[in-house]
Amino acid sequence: MVDIEKDIRSKMFEFLYKLVLAHPEGVISSSEINNFFFDGEQIKLIVQTGIRKPVFLGAALTIRTTYTSPNSRPPYEDSMDKSGLIRYKYRGTDPLHADNRALRTAMKSELPLAYFIGIAKGMYQPYFPVYIVGEDVSKLEFMIAIGETQTLSDTANTINIQRKYELHMSKIRLHQSFFRSRVLFAYKNQCTVCKLKLPELLDAAHIIPDSMPDGDPIVPNGLAMCKIHHAAYDRNILGITPDLVIEISKKVLSEIDGPMLKHGIQEMQGKKIHPPTSRASRPDPQRLERKYETFLESA
Repeated sequence: MVDIEKDIRSKMFEFLYKLVLAHPEGVISSSEINNFFFDGEQIKLIVQTGIRKPVFLGAALTIRTTYTSPNSRPPYEDSMDKSGLIRYKYRGTDPLHADNRALRTAMKSELPLAYFIGIAKGMYQPYFPVYIVGEDVSKLEFMIAIGETQTLSDTANTINIQRKYELHMSKIRLHQSFFRSRVLFAYKNQCTVCKLKLPELLDAAHIIPDSMPDGDPIVPNGLAMCKIHHAAYDRNILGITPDLVIEISKKVLSEIDGPMLKHGIQEMQGKKIHPPTSRASRPDPQRLERKYETFLESA
C-alpha cells in the first residue's frame, strides 16, 4: 500500500525541483508554486496561515516565512540559532493548535517538508527538503534543519566537529542564497554596472562585508553585479561613489591589455550604475561612501 505522506512529498519535491531548474535566479511566484497537482487535485503549497496541511494528511506539508521590506533584516536572522537551525514560531500560542500538532507529527514521523521564504510580494524562494528536528515549548517554536536529518540528540553538546561544520556551512548557504535572491530580484536580474542579464553569471555583492558592522544581509547593502565587476569591486579596482558614479583605479586605467579590460573595466569610468527603481531597494549612500573611502585609500 502506498504511504500517502511519503508519496505526496516525493511528488512535491519533484515538482519544485523542476520549477527551480526553470528559474535559475531562484525566485518563484506563489501562483506557480501553487500549481501543484496530486492525484488529479490541485494542492496549494503556500497558504496565508504559513503552515500547510491538506485535510487528507496527518502531518504538515509546507511552511512559509512572509516577505520583509528591503530595509528589514530577513526573519530567519532573528530566529536562527548558533548551530544553524531555524527557529520557526508556533501558530499562535497554543501548543495544541491543529497547525502546531501537524508540525509535531511531521517531526515525530521524521517527514520532510518544503519551506518557502518571501523574497518580494507574491514571490518566494523554496528550500527543500527541510526537517523539524526539535521543539522548544517554552519559546513556542520548532527547530528546522535545512537539508539535514539529524535528531534532537545530534543538536545537543555532543555534536561532533564534522556536524558542526556541516551546520555552519548550511547556515552560510542559507544567508548567501537568500541575500542573493533578494538583491537580484530588486535589480531585475541584471548587473548594475554593465546590465548583463544572465542570472548564472550574477552575484549579490555586499557593499559593507557581512563580517563588519553594518554588513547586514539587506538589499540596500547589496549590489547586483556580474562576476567580473563583483571581483573588481571587492578588490577596489572599481569604485562607486555615493552619487552612484563608477570610478576605475588609476593603475588599471593606465594598463594596456585585451578587449575585456578595455571594454569591460576601463570604459566604465565615469558612468553611472543602474539602481533599482524602488527607492527602498537602492544602495545605501552611507554604506557606499564607506566602501568608496576604502577604494580611494587603495588607489
